[in-house]
Order: sequence, then structure tokens, then C-alpha cells
Amino acid sequence: MANLQYERPEKTTDKKLPLNEEEASLKGTLIAVFMIGAFIVISWISVFSLFISRN
Repeated sequence: MANLQYERPEKTTDKKLPLNEEEASLKGTLIAVFMIGAFIVISWISVFSLFISRN
């Protein structure tokens, strides 16, 4: 069997995003999560009210 040697990849320096770009990304995520949560809550309340009204 051949003796294979693998080279280690060179270390790259992590480039951090400027603070304002990072915050914009997180704000979009927060808005999306709130919208999905609001949809779930509104759906649950409407189904629950339908259940209560039919009893």
C-alpha cells in the first residue's frame, strides 16, 4: 500500500465582518423568526377559537 502524505492546509486569518454588516444580518433573522412565531400563534388562536365556538 502506498504511503500517502497529505499537506496541511495553510492557516487563513479569519476576516471578521464590520459590526454594522453583522448586525444587519442578525436583524433580518430576528424579524423572520418573529414573523414565523406570529404566524404560529395566530394560527393556534384561530383554531382554538373555532374549537371553542363549536362546543
